[in-house]
Amino acid sequence: MKRFVGGSLMRGVVNGCNRSGGGICGSRMMSSVAEKKEIGNGVEAKNEEKEKAVVSSYWGISRTNIKRQDGTEWPWNCFMPRDTYEADLSIDLTKHHAPKVFLDKFAYRTVKLLRISTDLYFRRRYGCHAMMLETVAAVPGMVGGMLLHLRSLRKFEQSGGWIKALLEEAENERMHLMTMVELVKPKWYERLLVLTVQGVFFNAFFAVYLLSPKLAHRVVGYLEEEAVHSYTEYLKEINSGAIENVPAPAIAIDYWRLPKDATLKDVITVIRADEAHHRDLNHFAADIQFQGKELREAPAPLGYH
Repeated sequence: MKRFVGGSLMRGVVNGCNRSGGGICGSRMMSSVAEKKEIGNGVEAKNEEKEKAVVSSYWGISRTNIKRQDGTEWPWNCFMPRDTYEADLSIDLTKHHAPKVFLDKFAYRTVKLLRISTDLYFRRRYGCHAMMLETVAAVPGMVGGMLLHLRSLRKFEQSGGWIKALLEEAENERMHLMTMVELVKPKWYERLLVLTVQGVFFNAFFAVYLLSPKLAHRVVGYLEEEAVHSYTEYLKEINSGAIENVPAPAIAIDYWRLPKDATLKDVITVIRADEAHHRDLNHFAADIQFQGKELREAPAPLGYH
């Protein structure tokens, strides 16, 4: 009897749903499924957040809440406010080391030969030229700093601050590249060219630095002279209107502490000043070694961008 009544009631409910088009029961079933799904998603999200929180708290590593001077949140992980600076634009851009001895002449002519090949390839595409230049310019400081670091460990001696100075140069050049990538979106074949050039240049410069550090620094000094010249040509094109003076990327504004309304011209101006400082630093390093001394015998110009 109970089974009969229960079965009748169930059939009645089902028939009622069928007569009403299944709207009420269907909507109830769908809403209950949706509620379960939302609850499940919420639980999963909470579990993910909990896992992340557990990992960061377990290792005791978490990003501090960093603010800009205007109170807004600091958006960058690749550099911090302590790494930012205002470029010294008063530096003499016309300085040139006249090659006298054989190694100087060899370095100078090698760089000039490289300049001819890049000019033929890029012609008046200054943005792409600058991007390629920075992928190469960021290598010497890293190689020099790494080899001096290993020497310091091997010989139990101080470096005179030159390890940090060269790594600062490498990081500064890398930030130039990060800025240029925002302005010039490289194509796939340009990325392939970067891989090829970087692979060849890194190994070649590594070998040169092992054999003759003074030659390596002189080569970089002349490379930076050419970089100053290239960015000067870039600025001429901007001033003439041939290249649009677009707004500066946000990363450049924060890194060089530029005004909010800074433009491409402002960015190229500060990058050119940086290259002039790198020119002086590397010619200075080469001069020390040409005098028969080691770099650690002369204090490195730290923070000299």
